[in-house]
Amino acid sequence: MTSFLRLLSAAALVSLTVIGCAPTSAGSAEQQRSAEAPAARTVPLEIRTAKGVVRYRVEVASTAQEQSRGLMYRTSLPDHGGMIFPMVPSRFTSFWMKNTYIPLDLLFIRPDGTIERIAAMAAPEDLTPIESREPVAAVLEIIGGGAAANGIAEGDRVVWGEKR
Repeated sequence: MTSFLRLLSAAALVSLTVIGCAPTSAGSAEQQRSAEAPAARTVPLEIRTAKGVVRYRVEVASTAQEQSRGLMYRTSLPDHGGMIFPMVPSRFTSFWMKNTYIPLDLLFIRPDGTIERIAAMAAPEDLTPIESREPVAAVLEIIGGGAAANGIAEGDRVVWGEKR
């Protein structure tokens, strides 16, 4: 009975924290076009790696609506572009790839700015939850394979916006 309650609690936690490419109906062409539009603002972002600084310009998904939509329906990302999902307050989180058409690397960022986990090459349309292993302050989505191509590793430091 105790293991059943633990399983039920875990399932409830995952269902409450799944964000990013949340399930939606296929939607109209107009809805899909609006999903292609960038988030309201972009910020510069730097990842300080052992090989040097890698610079990005990323969209900020700060509202619940922006975080729900994430990068759904996108067919490409600009070179050194992406989307950051601030988590206020820091928390365990989980993403999935429904309605996401391009592979992504998900970088889970601790409150101190270091990368807690890199989930590389998340498969398009995959419903498997991709979870943080500890509470995080943000999640950064970049093009799949981008972390490895740029020498980005767990423990590297990420700074964005006015924090730079």
